[in-house]
Amino acid sequence: MTDSKTATSVNIDNSGIDPQTNFSVNPTFAAIVESRMARRRFLKGSVGAAVAAIIGSSLTACSSSDNEAAPAPVVPPVAEAPLLGFAAVAASRVDTVLVPEGYSASVLLPWGTPLAGDYPAYLADASNTGQDQEQQVGMHHDGMHFFPIDARSNGSSSTEGLLVFNHEYIDHNLIHPNGIDAIPRLADQVRKEMAAHGVSVAHIQQQADGSWQLVNNSPFNRRITAATPMELAGPVRGSNKVVTKYSPEGSRTRGTLNNCGNGFTPWGTYLTCEENWAGYFVNTDAEQPREHQRYGVSGSNGRYFWETATPAADQYQRFNASATAASASEDYRNEPNTYGWIVEIDPFNPDSVPQKRTALGRFGHEGIIFGKLEEGKPLVLYSGDDSRFEYIYKFVSAAPYYQNTAGGHLLNDGVLYVARFNDDGSGEWLPLDINNADFQTKASAAGVAFADQADVLLNTRLAADVSGATKMDRPEWGAVHPDTGEVYFTLTNNTRRTAEQLDAANPRANNTTGHIIRWHERDTQEALAFDWDIFLLAGDVGTETPGTELVLDADNHLASPDGLWFDKNGLLWIQTDMSGSQQGEGPYGNNQMLVADPVTRQMKRFLVGPTDCEVTGISATPDMKTLFVNIQHPGDRSSPDNFTSHWPDGGSSRARSATVVITKDDGGVIGS
Repeated sequence: MTDSKTATSVNIDNSGIDPQTNFSVNPTFAAIVESRMARRRFLKGSVGAAVAAIIGSSLTACSSSDNEAAPAPVVPPVAEAPLLGFAAVAASRVDTVLVPEGYSASVLLPWGTPLAGDYPAYLADASNTGQDQEQQVGMHHDGMHFFPIDARSNGSSSTEGLLVFNHEYIDHNLIHPNGIDAIPRLADQVRKEMAAHGVSVAHIQQQADGSWQLVNNSPFNRRITAATPMELAGPVRGSNKVVTKYSPEGSRTRGTLNNCGNGFTPWGTYLTCEENWAGYFVNTDAEQPREHQRYGVSGSNGRYFWETATPAADQYQRFNASATAASASEDYRNEPNTYGWIVEIDPFNPDSVPQKRTALGRFGHEGIIFGKLEEGKPLVLYSGDDSRFEYIYKFVSAAPYYQNTAGGHLLNDGVLYVARFNDDGSGEWLPLDINNADFQTKASAAGVAFADQADVLLNTRLAADVSGATKMDRPEWGAVHPDTGEVYFTLTNNTRRTAEQLDAANPRANNTTGHIIRWHERDTQEALAFDWDIFLLAGDVGTETPGTELVLDADNHLASPDGLWFDKNGLLWIQTDMSGSQQGEGPYGNNQMLVADPVTRQMKRFLVGPTDCEVTGISATPDMKTLFVNIQHPGDRSSPDNFTSHWPDGGSSRARSATVVITKDDGGVIGS
């Protein structure tokens, strides 16, 4: 998720943060942190030597459809190497990507790269049309996954595959030659902005010299945008609250928006997460339905004024969610209800229709992560709602996982839970289930009624409110240790938290720097109880994490942890998303990526990004010798005539988001 500027030419909010909409009385997580610090029973010795072990991925079994059998993966072992053997990179404000000595970084697939169709060339003055952008790599790269080209046989290729990555939002002052020309908006500018959102599927291959290039004319190369037809799947499909003029039967919608974090399935599909989607819509009705109000749909205008596009067209007018006709099947009052979901995309089938998996809940999904796979046991997935005082969720599938029959149908039926963190270091998963008596009792006591499970899922935040879940400091990415199954989540920051919301011992009011929480499930992953602790309190040099020996120094001080990923060796990679002001005025320099040993808490800075960027999105080849990292919105405080970054093209060029390919000069394992 991104903290960035407000555009200068018109009143456009590019902050990337949805307004606070949770005003329930649930206790804040901050109010229970200090009492937890006294108890250090969690995880002592549970990870053990696993971090240094050679661990194979169990998440590469794939199938091309919901029901097709998935062959067992044959993943090559990672060559044994000492971990964290590199010298830490110093904090910096230079306009480039810095990696440790002995490593090299190159640029791949920047915004505007010709990707499909007619392969229109990127024009440096940003004068490409909307039609061009629909065939080019989108803007503001985010979550990402590398699928080996043989993922549906043995999944061992480390030299060729499909790189699938998100495009979170757009920057007016970079995507157009002169920013926004007018409001009402020009239709082709809106078309271009919609096309710059979504997902890119890029077939890439390593060359003889070690570089990576796009495979032109590959049938796999594909753009999914804010206009791509999609299916609603799961309990919400057919609900009267998703009926629109486009889909009177409530089964389809168009597009995906604000795609932030991601996940990938054991059957070889990609999961993209719709985060701050509510701001794209406007509803000027005197009273908004709770499906809009609780998520922050504007009562004045959409974030980018897409609803004003002229000449007017249905694909733009749908962003006006006001009641403009006699019934929902004649207007787009329900259009926002078709957003806020996890979207499943099959990268190996260019003709497939993306599926919005509604059983996983509707909120500001930062990412989605699977728990450890266990044959014959339910699938377990975790997701955070990236907004101030929102929640962390867990989904447990109704049907068990079997590798040979696994598919998307497993994500259509199950129970969604929300987390409550108790002050004694224990935690509970609270069911958001219309058929659960305890949930019904809590909803009734709160004076809230839900018609059916579709209604619960459409109003996931409200259901979590009445359940008594713990309000968190902007839950962002999650990561599951590949061996032990412990779950880690970043809580990036929360400057709205006040001293009045804390007990006297809690030092984190006005939490500008964030922290990382972790937990382990009791007995089984689908258990309803867990134990938790704080892995890291972020901050400046000298910041201590209570109850541990971790004291941040010049090699690892950080703020606003965001992206999170475990590699096969059990190293935890942490990416930051500081605001522009925090980068420019604070002690941290530009946004960065660090790597940590979860047992010892040893942590080193591995990468520093260019000016005004966010470092986000990470994946690797099976042999762990190529690392892919995304650089989002470099130069995001630019104006049309003053670019604050010129990365990656240099000179006087406008900045472009791009993927960075990192290799070790001696051909070794990344992180060694």
